[in-house]
Amino acid sequence: MKIVLAIDSLKGCLTSRQAEEAAREGILRVKPGCEVCCLPVSDGGEGMLETFAAAGMLRRMSAMVHGPLMETLQADYGVSPDGRTAFIEMAAACGLPLVPLEKRNPMVTTTRGLGELMADAVLRRGCRRLLIGLGGSATSDAGAGMLQALGYQLTDRAGHELEPGGGALVRLAEVDAGGVSPLWEACEVKVACDVRNPLFGPQGAACVFAPQKGADARMVEVLDDGLRRFADVTRRVTGRDISLLPGAGAAGGVGGALAAYLGATLEPGIRLLLRVLDFDRHVAGADLVITGEGHADSQSLMGKVPAGVLEAAAAQRVPVALIAGRISDEEELKKAGFAAVCCINPPGVSPEEAMRPDYAAQRIAETVARLVEEDV
Repeated sequence: MKIVLAIDSLKGCLTSRQAEEAAREGILRVKPGCEVCCLPVSDGGEGMLETFAAAGMLRRMSAMVHGPLMETLQADYGVSPDGRTAFIEMAAACGLPLVPLEKRNPMVTTTRGLGELMADAVLRRGCRRLLIGLGGSATSDAGAGMLQALGYQLTDRAGHELEPGGGALVRLAEVDAGGVSPLWEACEVKVACDVRNPLFGPQGAACVFAPQKGADARMVEVLDDGLRRFADVTRRVTGRDISLLPGAGAAGGVGGALAAYLGATLEPGIRLLLRVLDFDRHVAGADLVITGEGHADSQSLMGKVPAGVLEAAAAQRVPVALIAGRISDEEELKKAGFAAVCCINPPGVSPEEAMRPDYAAQRIAETVARLVEEDV
C-alpha cells in the first residue's frame, strides 16, 4: 500500500511537516508495511520556504531588510542548489505577525522589505528566476515600497518621492524606472497567490483585506482610491491594465505590481507548488492521498491546499481524504469529491486544547490510523 501525505500547516499549531509526521505515525501504527510519502505543502503564503526546504530544493539565505513599519529586521529566503532560482516568502519581510496589534495600519505599512529581498537575490546572489509567495501581508500599498526598493521612483505632482504606506498612493503622479537595474529584464518571476481578487473595488485588496490589517472604514476608502490611482498611473506608464487582473489584489496589490512592472505570471499557489514539487510523479501508483488544514469549509475549494491536492490526485484517479481541526460545509466538501472528510477533534473540545501542538499531533495520528484501518 502507498499513501501520499500533502497536509497544509495548522496555523498557530503545527507546521505542514509536523502534521505529516503525526499522520505517518498513525498510518504505520495500523499498516506497518505501508509506503508513506510525505510532501509538506503550502498555498504560497506562510510555510512555502519550509515546503521547498523539505524537498531539498533550496539553501537558506538571509538579508537585513526593512519591515512593515520600516524597522530593520533579518529575513530569510531560499536559493536553489544551482543558484538560479530564489524562493521568497513575502510574509518573512512584510507579514502581519511582524506588526504589534496596536500598530497595525495599512495606511503606513510598506512592502519595501519584499523588494529588498528580491534585490538581494538578483543583484547580490545572481538569481535569474524568482518564485514569490504572497500571503499574510500587513500591507496595502500595491507594492509601492517593493518597487522603490528595486529602484523605481514613485512621485507626486510636485516631484516628491512618496512616503511609505498605502495611504500615500492617492497622490501618486509618476513612476520612473530610470534607477532600475537592467538585470531585471532578464528575470523570470512567478507568483504563488491563493486569491483571485482584483486590485480595487468591492472585491479588491482594500475592501476585502485591509480591515484584517487594521484599517477602519475611512482608511478602506482612502486605500481603495489609492489602488485605483496606482492602476491608472501604471496603465499610462507601462501600457498594462491590471485593474481587473485576477490576483492583482493579492497581498494588498503586490500581485498587480509584479505583473505590470516585472512581467510576472500569477498562479494559484498550491497549483504552482505541486507542479514544482512534481506531485504527479509522487502520487503515481498511490492508493490514497491524505490532505488537510486547520479549518476546512467551502472556501477550501477556492484555490486552497485541499482543492489543489484533490484536483491533481483526481487526474490520476487516486482517492483523497481530508482531515481538519474544524470542519464546516461537510456535505459540500464531499460533493466536491473527497473520499472522506474527517474532523480530528471530538465534539466539545476547547479551542485552547485543540491548538496544543502535542494534542493536535495525537489527534491527527489517531484519525489517520482509523481512516487507513477502514480502507477509505
